[in-house]
Amino acid sequence: KSYHFETPLMEGYTLARDPYREFRKGVKITMFEEDSTSRDAATLTANYAIFYENRKLWEAKGDVVVIQTNGRRLYTQQLFWNQVTHRIYSNVDTKVVTESDTHFCEGFDSDEELVELKFRRWKGKMLMEEDMLMPKDSLSDENTLPIDDTTPVANGGEMKERKATK
Repeated sequence: KSYHFETPLMEGYTLARDPYREFRKGVKITMFEEDSTSRDAATLTANYAIFYENRKLWEAKGDVVVIQTNGRRLYTQQLFWNQVTHRIYSNVDTKVVTESDTHFCEGFDSDEELVELKFRRWKGKMLMEEDMLMPKDSLSDENTLPIDDTTPVANGGEMKERKATK
């Protein structure tokens, strides 16, 4: 992959115990598709970034936004990108917007393409096919247990009969 950096200020500290480059006035990084500088894959913007050269570890902070060309967007206040393991992650509140879903979570871990997302403390809504939720044969009456009809069910204060799965 190739990258294009835009920043008003980049400072390098090569003599530090753990050499790093610091982008104190923000950064915009455009990532390009494999072997191409004409087709961009994603853009990252942040108010601050630091790159630890020996560890090949990026940390972006402050209004971090990642926009992929497929429309997926990620918003957070802190984002790490490990170039050795090819993983990105965050430990703070994050919002991920896809074509059909919006996810809110307290941290996540993913491959650098944002395909294998693993959310921590996830909240939000997700559209799923019904057969992904429960096998069809588990919905039959023989696989359900009756619940006492005096058990309150939230429905405008009315009591309704319901069944629970085993």
